Amino acid sequence: MFIGEYTHNRDEKGRVAIPVKFRAALQKGAVITRGLDSCLFLFTKSEWEKLAGKLAALPLSQANSRAFARLMLAGAMAVEADRQGRVMLPEYLRDFARLGKQVVIAGLYTRLEIWDAAAWQRYKAETEAESGPIAEQLAELGV
Repeated sequence: MFIGEYTHNRDEKGRVAIPVKFRAALQKGAVITRGLDSCLFLFTKSEWEKLAGKLAALPLSQANSRAFARLMLAGAMAVEADRQGRVMLPEYLRDFARLGKQVVIAGLYTRLEIWDAAAWQRYKAETEAESGPIAEQLAELGV
C-alpha cells in the first residue's frame, strides 16, 4: 500500500529517487505512464497488469475507451530502480507532466503519482478549498 507524499529533486539525467518505504514493492518491476491531472502514474508490475487487462477489455467501438487506453498504454514504459532507488523518467513523460527539478511523489494506495512540486501545491490548494462539496458528492456514492 502506497500512502504519503514526499518531495525529491530530479537529477540532470531525469532520474528521481523513490522513497525508501516504497522501494521493496517495486523490486519485481514497475511501469510508469501518463497520469491524469498532468501527473505521472507509477504502478507495480502486478497492479499494472490488472489495469492493462481492464483497459484492453474496453470496447473498441467507443471513442472514449480508445482514447483512454491510448493515453495509458501507449505512454507506458517499464522501469527499474537502480541501486540508489532511482527510476528514470523518460523525457516524453517528463514533458507531459511538465516536471521541473523538484517533484512530489504521492502514494495513492495502488499507485504512486509523480507531480511537479509547484503543480502539486496548486492542485492541493484547489482541492482543499473544494473539500466540502467533494465530500458531499462522495457521500452520495457511499464513501
